[in-house]
Amino acid sequence: MQPDDFPYSHRRKWRKYHPESREMRGRFFLRFGILLALMFAFSCAIFALVVSLVSNWLGATTPPNPAVMIGIVFIFAGLLIVGRAFRGFATPIGDLIAASSRVANGDYSARVSEHGPREVRVLERAFNSMAERLQESDQTRRAMLADVTHELRTPLTVIQGNLEGLIDGVYPRDDAHLQPILDETHVLSRLIDDLRTLALAESGALQLEKEQIDLGILIDETVSSFRAQADAAGIVLESNIAPNLPMVNVDPARIRQVLENLISNALRYTSTSGKISVQLLANNEQLIVTVNDTGRGISAEELPHVFDRFYKSRDSRGTGLGLAIAKNLIAAHGGEISAESELGKGTTIRFTLPIDSGV
Repeated sequence: MQPDDFPYSHRRKWRKYHPESREMRGRFFLRFGILLALMFAFSCAIFALVVSLVSNWLGATTPPNPAVMIGIVFIFAGLLIVGRAFRGFATPIGDLIAASSRVANGDYSARVSEHGPREVRVLERAFNSMAERLQESDQTRRAMLADVTHELRTPLTVIQGNLEGLIDGVYPRDDAHLQPILDETHVLSRLIDDLRTLALAESGALQLEKEQIDLGILIDETVSSFRAQADAAGIVLESNIAPNLPMVNVDPARIRQVLENLISNALRYTSTSGKISVQLLANNEQLIVTVNDTGRGISAEELPHVFDRFYKSRDSRGTGLGLAIAKNLIAAHGGEISAESELGKGTTIRFTLPIDSGV
């Protein structure tokens, strides 16, 4: 957070604990004050000199004093130096004003070249950084809008087509034709919930309801909830919890959401007679959760993108948000998540949680 994001009453406190900002601000105003003082002094000197010359020329016929002429030369030289210094401030400030107007009008590609005094260069660098972040945010917003539109189109098309068929009498109004409509409404509902969770997590507005829990118990309970599905698919699903693990301060509902997503993904891409293992270990600083499967794996080209929003395989029926949400939920707890995989050799998803997860 920047100082201008604070209420005015808190800005002085921020600057108190950020002396480098105060020093830079002080140097800038000192130099600007000296520049104004010099301009005022030279202006007064020129005025006095002109008055003196006019008085002498009107009252005498002798040529002007050489010392007076030398003084005029030095004064004009000083004015040139002051003017050059003023231009060094005015030109980059003018560029900043013009670039700011472009950004205000929605042109986030506006940048300024870094030139001028040190303090002005710092200001220009900060402006360029701000404009770059705004441009990235705008591009992300546009991409997400396009992705959401694409994801909404399929279930809405199915719902619309089926309802039109029912109304026109093309389809009988029985459960076989009503069920697909209900299924697509579930898809829409899940998409909306996922988008809301992702938006809150990415903006830092997600409220975590943390409590001290035994993560091993939470893992065992989550694994047990998938046992029937795994047995029906002929897949071995097991959990391996190291003994004597410390408690961890987390939001159990959100961590369960991450585990459910990872296990359901593993079940989706693991064939009959495969195996899924959920392991919990610890080191001195963090708990380490590993979900390993013997499924078909992920190609090297796809692996770097698995945590991107709306990224999914061709045969996926999901929203493409599960791993993106998992990444943000783990980050909100102060942890990290990563993926390792190779085609035909399964996938390993690993995430960490700080033992002191009070962040």
